[in-house]
Amino acid sequence: AKGQKGSSAMPHKRNPIRSERISGLARVLRSYTVAALENVALWHERDISHSSVERMMLPDVSVTLHFMLREMTKVVSGLQVYPDTMERNMNRYGGVVFSQTVLLALVDSGMSREDAYRLVQGHAHSAWNVEGGNFRKALENDPAVTDRISAERLADCFSTERHQAQLDTIYARLAI
Repeated sequence: AKGQKGSSAMPHKRNPIRSERISGLARVLRSYTVAALENVALWHERDISHSSVERMMLPDVSVTLHFMLREMTKVVSGLQVYPDTMERNMNRYGGVVFSQTVLLALVDSGMSREDAYRLVQGHAHSAWNVEGGNFRKALENDPAVTDRISAERLADCFSTERHQAQLDTIYARLAI
């Protein structure tokens, strides 16, 4: 938010105050689960021992949840998305974020999961730790990878379109 102070030690940082508040209040709401479950077992053909719990719990839950929903509405309505920055970060270090897809492609090719994990992890760490490191190029130049998966299959592992292929289905399920 404009004018919001960041961390006391890191002035460049903007703390997600509302999101942190929502996260904390979610803990409070979840804590009421114990009281609600305790209310299931009643003595002597449904006594009224549950009543005092419900008189405390239900208003608290209702008001807290309403507040959380209002706060989340503010978070979402004020959300700023920077697609160019997101893409730049995804491609940083030659696409290390796609390491899981490469791992699965190697396993599908018959490589053991352990060997594939070790291989992919080594290239990922090298990309991070070497100036100008490039995960994808390292994989493309490694016979342990190229002997198992084709250049096309490897390129497909780095395709954002492939990873977003089910977005319409997800949105439809959420009625968005």
